[in-house]
Amino acid sequence: MIPYNQSSVSTLQTKERKIDVFSVEGNVDNETVKSFGEEWTAFDSFNETEIYNAGDNYFDIVPETILKHITNALDVGCGTGRWSYYLSEKVGFIECIDPSEAVIAASSLLSGKNNIRISKAGVDNIPFADGTFDFVFSLGVLHHVPDTKKAVHACVQKLKMNGHILLYLYYNLENRGLIFKTLFHLSNSLRWMVSKLPGAIKRFVCDLLAIVIYMPFVIVSRILIKLNLAASVVSRVPLSWYADKSFNIIRNDSLDRFGTPLEQRFSKQQITDMLIHAGCTDIVFADNAPFWRVIAKKK
Repeated sequence: MIPYNQSSVSTLQTKERKIDVFSVEGNVDNETVKSFGEEWTAFDSFNETEIYNAGDNYFDIVPETILKHITNALDVGCGTGRWSYYLSEKVGFIECIDPSEAVIAASSLLSGKNNIRISKAGVDNIPFADGTFDFVFSLGVLHHVPDTKKAVHACVQKLKMNGHILLYLYYNLENRGLIFKTLFHLSNSLRWMVSKLPGAIKRFVCDLLAIVIYMPFVIVSRILIKLNLAASVVSRVPLSWYADKSFNIIRNDSLDRFGTPLEQRFSKQQITDMLIHAGCTDIVFADNAPFWRVIAKKK
């Protein structure tokens, strides 16, 4: 367990544990934090098959030499804690932070994981000293804060020299064609409207969107896979990444996609520039979906 470098402002008691609460002011969008708290309260349960299936997709670019039993890791924006659950048997200790009420869901999912601690904190006030961690990961989070460049820098600061950071940031569709981009921009207009709905109505609408928008593409992708068509062909179908995912994951991601008020997207070059600015080298991008996943080393 890593010592805090500041005092908590309060504590939150769940059925499983006590969670220290730190300031979540600064580089956050309060409506987005509230939205994610609602999202992860609604989707607070994933089975091991779902966790390991998705985890294999996100962590496939992480060399095994990084994930060791002496590795101390930091999960920035842990949500329900499913990525820390995935890593819990691969590393020594994981500190999870999240600024939202999702920490309550994480406390439940991660019960029994004695090498994980959960704290309520934002990326602008990570309660650990700089140069502390061997590995920092933040998956699908930092594109939801106002200043992503600043957030990336804050995460890298917590790494030891030669430590590694794994990020997943939404891509700007730079490697997609006109039809794909047109469909995205139409869906983004829909997101703008759906994200403003009250919580219960928003979740209902996003469930409908999972059926109406996601599932037709998923079904087409599954059919193409059964026909033994090349992966390069299947990957051209929008949302084909979900072909082997459960409907629970699809519903969750529909809420994440359409229900979140603040969303930013970045090119590979923009992400590279942010990592270099933060003091990273050896930057490696995944060449398969979801885009963009990237790992880098603090020089």
